[in-house]
Parts: sequence; structure tokens; C-alpha cells
Amino acid sequence: METTPLVSETSAPLSNLDKWIFLISTGLLTVLMCFSAGMYLLNHDTVVGFFTELGYPTYIIYPLAIAKILGLVAIWTNKSRSLKEWAYAGFFFDFVLAWVAHIDAGHGVFQLAGIALVLLFVSYLYDRKHRGIIE
Repeated sequence: METTPLVSETSAPLSNLDKWIFLISTGLLTVLMCFSAGMYLLNHDTVVGFFTELGYPTYIIYPLAIAKILGLVAIWTNKSRSLKEWAYAGFFFDFVLAWVAHIDAGHGVFQLAGIALVLLFVSYLYDRKHRGIIE
């Protein structure tokens, strides 16, 4: 099985520090998304309670879990730039909506959505740096 290297001939070379920042931020984002998708798939009844309390429809739980997993695949595989951009955008909207919903509901767990947003921005910026879009 052949994998796409982090730096290819068409992308700008990253320093070692830049590579580590990208890998750590994207790795932590991956752990967070896998935990979330796992909860949605394996602990469905509990998640239904959360979604109901937050005012979201419960029929989106399974599709959202699948979308999170597919988004991670799009980010890590580097197969399609536009698909990767859509994955980052989808995560952005998911995190912003989660943050607002938790604040509106008075939950103290809205900080996790804020941490996810920071990880997402760092991963996105260093991915763009790798592709030579920003310096």
C-alpha cells in the first residue's frame, strides 16, 4: 500500500518544526473526531439525549459520525484538494455550531469545541503552508 508523503515535488518543503506542528495538530484533531464519531456510533442512546437537549434533530447522528470519519480520510490521504477543503470547512461548521449550542444550553463543555477549532485552524494553516499557498 503506497502512501502520499507529507512533502511532494509540487508542494513547498516544510521545516521539521512545521511538519511536527502539522502532524501533532492533525493527530489530536483525529483523536478528537474518532472519539466523537465512536460515541455517536457506539453510545447512540446517550448521544440522542445530548442532541435532544441541545435542540438538534437526532436523525443526523449517524450521518454526522460517518461524515467525521470521511472528513478525516480526506484530510490525511491528500487525494483531492477540493475534497480536503470541504472536509476542513465541514469540521469548521460542526465545531462552531457545537460551540454555540453548548454555550446556549449552559453546558461547561463548550471549551472542547473551542479546542477543536484551534486544532483545526493550526492543521489547516500548516496544510496550506505545505501546499505552498501561504508562507
